[in-house]
Amino acid sequence: MFAVEFQATIKNGVIEIPREYLRKLTNRVRVILLAETPPQPTENFIDQLLVHPVRVQGFRPLTREEIYAG
Repeated sequence: MFAVEFQATIKNGVIEIPREYLRKLTNRVRVILLAETPPQPTENFIDQLLVHPVRVQGFRPLTREEIYAG
């Protein structure tokens, strides 16, 4: 058994084998498909923090006065 690797586009459920390999192939082959997966959309960082907030020991939010102090 020998292995070949090539990239192909599936058209109507058919994968075309390049001509240079056709003569070497018999009527039985083992097929392994490795499909490229599109990148998954990443969540917005703020949305992620809202779902999984970061806990910091000793954290105290600023008071209104501290926020607007000059």
